[in-house]
Amino acid sequence: MTQFSRSWRRASASIAVAATGALGVGLSAAPAFAHTPNWSVTCSEVSLNLTAYGNSDKNTVTVTVDGKDLLPTENFRNNFSKKLDLPAHKSEVTVRLVVKAADGDQFNKDETKTAPVCEGEETPPEPTPPQESAPEPSAPEETPETTPGEDTPAPEAPTPAGEASTSAAAVPSSQPSPAGDDLAETGASSSTPLIAGAAGVVLVAGAGIMWASRKRRSAQG
Repeated sequence: MTQFSRSWRRASASIAVAATGALGVGLSAAPAFAHTPNWSVTCSEVSLNLTAYGNSDKNTVTVTVDGKDLLPTENFRNNFSKKLDLPAHKSEVTVRLVVKAADGDQFNKDETKTAPVCEGEETPPEPTPPQESAPEPSAPEETPETTPGEDTPAPEAPTPAGEASTSAAAVPSSQPSPAGDDLAETGASSSTPLIAGAAGVVLVAGAGIMWASRKRRSAQG
């Protein structure tokens, strides 16, 4: 009985040690399997929610946008929650999350997501440059047609000024000059016949009066 009791005690102790070791391993491994790196990306922001990373301050998180830091490397304990505003963009951008766990590289996180373009920020189409119109060809100058065998009259040579005046003076005028302009004055006037006629009338009248006077005297005597 004594030996049996000792054997039983030894077996019980071995079982207790094994159970304690298994429990210790389970307790140490439980936090490691609980790492939860949740994150999301919209057209305007990045949301981070990292949980159950243990109490080590050697956990790090980094966020970049097209290779530029949006969140420079930052240390955190167990949990990390933050919202980051994305810069304005007119085309899709690539967001990268890098999480390094202090309890082993197998729990690290390196992932990328694409942030779409928000409405109203699309790149406007480039304006089409106006097309330059080609200059219209000018019409050729028209050359007067000449009949074969027909001589083109040569231009008249200008006449010297002296010769032109001499020729003009030598040609007599075809219009007759007024008769009264070339006659010499003789002292007669166009009123002379009228005066002579009036004098004749006076003489006739005077003769008539004298004849009547004489006849009257004859009759009285």
